Amino acid sequence: MKIYFAPLQGYTEGIYRKAHHLVYGGIERYYTPFLRMEKGEPRRQDMGRLLSDTNGGVPVSPQVIFNDREELESLVGTAYSYGYRSIDLNMGCPFPPQMKLGRGSALLERPDVLREILPVFGEFDGMEYTLKMRLGVNDTTAWRGVIDILNRMPLRHITVHPRSAKQQYKGELDMAQFEELLKASAHPVIYNGELRTADDIHAITERIPGIAGVMIGRGLLARPSLAAEYAEGEEWDYRKRREHLMRMHEMVYRHNVEKLCGETQTLSHLTPFWDYLEDEIGRKAWKRIRKATTLQKYREAIALI
Repeated sequence: MKIYFAPLQGYTEGIYRKAHHLVYGGIERYYTPFLRMEKGEPRRQDMGRLLSDTNGGVPVSPQVIFNDREELESLVGTAYSYGYRSIDLNMGCPFPPQMKLGRGSALLERPDVLREILPVFGEFDGMEYTLKMRLGVNDTTAWRGVIDILNRMPLRHITVHPRSAKQQYKGELDMAQFEELLKASAHPVIYNGELRTADDIHAITERIPGIAGVMIGRGLLARPSLAAEYAEGEEWDYRKRREHLMRMHEMVYRHNVEKLCGETQTLSHLTPFWDYLEDEIGRKAWKRIRKATTLQKYREAIALI
């Protein structure tokens, strides 16, 4: 079962993806946090993600979020000019600031825009597309109004999170609607949602054998070894997990110390690494890391692990 690493803003940045790929592996493809338009052009800091040398040797695709054909063409064209030949379309973002602009999950209620972008798929030779979506905005049935249009798109696969945008990341997963979408889709479907252990992956593939893979975000942040453990068919002991975790952190640490200016900025990029890892490293070290105000205090907290 192929495993894809979901993008999470502020967490799965370039050095994190690079370090995870080199230390653990087991991931079919990583995705960048979404690129978007700002003041009529691709946002400058997002362009830095495309140009980063941390992408070298890593199977990574930019994800783009858009509200019309013009925005999509601009974002895809920029990625194409930088040599990327795989793009993920964001139709799953549930956050109001983006949805108010007609982006992300809001596109589930904008079939006119989805029809409008169909010609874009033929504009960039050799570009491949995937799409990530939710089941709806206020309920979990809105997908029915756009599935015929999605089936006309030349997509390698669709990743589906079986909640509505209104639910964000809480509440029940609507597995019945997910299975209906799976039957209706002309494309392979990737499952995304609440996968935290290898047993969870086995359970979803046994329940829905027709899926083409799984996408995991927070589950991999909380246990970076998850995909590797699943691939090997056995759970790693704590010592092995800790050794790999510290190797990965060392790469992230060195990169940020070398590239960033000042302790405050450096710490702001280092401490998120641990946000989901309390269960792995213990509460004492986790709290000390979060409270660290200097790199010296940060290193002392790391030494507790």
